[in-house]
Amino acid sequence: MGLILCATRGGEASRRTRDKAIELAKERGDELVFLYVVDMSFMDKTAAPVVVDAGSGVERMGGFLLAMAQEHAREKGLEAQVVIREGKTREEIKAAAKELEVDTVVLGLPAEGGVFPEEGILAFVREVEEETGAEVFLV
Repeated sequence: MGLILCATRGGEASRRTRDKAIELAKERGDELVFLYVVDMSFMDKTAAPVVVDAGSGVERMGGFLLAMAQEHAREKGLEAQVVIREGKTREEIKAAAKELEVDTVVLGLPAEGGVFPEEGILAFVREVEEETGAEVFLV
């Protein structure tokens, strides 16, 4: 039995990503872990008390999104674990994949016109595969 890591951030794209991860886990008989990364780096120039308050709010939102993903998996007959990490999203996805020794990472394609251009996500996929040895599915 293998282990699948599914990074999620909420929204329609994440629902497709979550559903693909559940489908893969069921097909393969793998375990599934949903990951949410609290990345507050965009607030580096903000006053510390604001960052702490915003960070706890983002973490609570992440916990809610993970609980929803976990419940959806349960409805599909699959128990899933959840992990919340804090840091830079790209680095934390790779670190979690290494630490958990996952076989597969499922990532969502960024929305059109989103923050990450397609070539950027493809380069990130190569990084994840090279640094972790995991297979990456882009949904």
